[in-house]
Amino acid sequence: MKTKGNTSTKVNIVTLGCSKNLVDSENILTQLRGNDIAVTHEAQNDEANVVIVNTCGFIENAKQESIDTILQYADAKEQGLIDKLYVTGCLSQRYKDDLEKEITTVDAFFGTRDLPLLLKKFKADYKHELVGERLTTTPRHYAYMKIAEGCDRPCSFCAIPIMRGKHVSHPMEELVKSAQTMAKNGTKELILIAQDLTYYGLDLYKKRNLAELMARLADVEGIEWIRLQYAYPAGFPLDILDAIKQYPNVCNYLDMPLQHGSSNVLKLMRRGITREKTEQLIDTIRQKVPEIALRTTLIAGHPGETEADFEEMYTFVEKSRFDRLGIFTYSHEDNTHSFTMKDDVPEEIKEDRAGQVMALQQEISAELNQQKVGKTLKVMIDRKEGGYFIGRTESDSPEVDNEVLISAENTYLPVGEFAPIKIINATEFDLYGELVQ
Repeated sequence: MKTKGNTSTKVNIVTLGCSKNLVDSENILTQLRGNDIAVTHEAQNDEANVVIVNTCGFIENAKQESIDTILQYADAKEQGLIDKLYVTGCLSQRYKDDLEKEITTVDAFFGTRDLPLLLKKFKADYKHELVGERLTTTPRHYAYMKIAEGCDRPCSFCAIPIMRGKHVSHPMEELVKSAQTMAKNGTKELILIAQDLTYYGLDLYKKRNLAELMARLADVEGIEWIRLQYAYPAGFPLDILDAIKQYPNVCNYLDMPLQHGSSNVLKLMRRGITREKTEQLIDTIRQKVPEIALRTTLIAGHPGETEADFEEMYTFVEKSRFDRLGIFTYSHEDNTHSFTMKDDVPEEIKEDRAGQVMALQQEISAELNQQKVGKTLKVMIDRKEGGYFIGRTESDSPEVDNEVLISAENTYLPVGEFAPIKIINATEFDLYGELVQ
C-alpha cells in the first residue's frame, strides 16, 4: 500500500455478503474505470491507497464480519498504509449514523443507492452511458445479473427493505443490452438475481414480467445457460415455468427460499402462504418441469417456533426432497416486525434444529446424487484445482451447490467451456466424472 502524500489514486474494492452486493461492486468498478481511475477488486497486493468496503448487514454474523473488515482497514489507515477509506453497502445504509460516531477513521459512509455520491469523492461523474457495460469480477464464463433493486414484501424477520428500499425493476432494454455486451465478452451463463425475481416488472410494466425478460435474454446469442435465483412462492407467476420449458438455454433450476414448513411459523413470518399451498406449488412446478432442480433456504428458531412447528418443518423437508437446501438460524434483527416478539428459542436449540435438517438433507442429497451415477451430463468447467477440473451441471449454481470433479490425469478440459461428463461416483455434495470421448 502507498504511504500518505502519494497523489496517485489506486482503489481496491472489498466485497462482503451476497451476489447482489457483488454486482454493486462491479458497478462501482465500472464507473471508476470509466472515469480513468485505477481500480481493482479484492486485490491481494499492496498497491491501493484507497479502499472501498462494500458491506453486508443481513444477519448478525454478516454484520460482525463487515465491522471487523472496516476496523482492519481503519487500522491500516491509522498506520499510514492507505490514504482514504470509504464504506458503502447494506450495513452502512442501515447503521450509518452509529458507524459515523463509532469509527471516525472512515472518510465517508454511503448507502446502497449512493453510487453518484461515492463517485464525487473521486471527482468522478456517474456515466449513464456505462449502464449495461458492467465489468464483471466473476470468471468470464458466468455473471450475475441483478434485474431489480429492493423489496416490497412484508416478511417479519427480514431487514432487507430497510437496507435496500422499495422494489425497483431495471428496464428490460437495459438488461438485454447488458447481456449482449457480456456475451460478446465471453459470458455463457447468466444468473438472474434480485430480492424477489417474481416481482419483476410490476412497477415498470404494471404486470409480472419475468417470463418475457427470460424470453428476450434467451434470444441473446452466446448465452447458453440462464439461471433463476431468489423466487418468492406467494403469488408465484406460473408462466415462468412455461419459459423454462420453452427455451433450451433456460436451466431446469429454481432457487425459491421457502423459509419454513409450518403454516403457523409461516404466518408469524408474514410469508403470505401456508404449508399446504407451498406443497401444491412444489407439485405444480415438478409436474410442469419434471427435470427441475429445486433449491430452497429455511430458518430455524424464529420467535414462536415450537417443537411441533420444527417437527412439521422436518417432515416437510423429508417429503419435499429438495435437490439443494440451506438453513440459517434465526437472527433477531432490530427494526423488523419479528424484533417486537420475544426471541424465545435458545441459541443451542436453533443450532440443533438446523443441524437435524441439514443431516436429513445430506441423506436426501446423497440419494439423489447416486441416481446420477452412470448418466452423461452437460458440465460447465469452472476451474482447475489440484489434480481435478471442477465444473457444474445445470442443476447447480456457483459457490452454493454441488460440483463435478474430473481427474486431470490424462484429461484436458478448457475452463469456461462445456463438456460431456459421465458420472462415475457421487457423495452427498459432489459428483465425480470422466470425459466422454
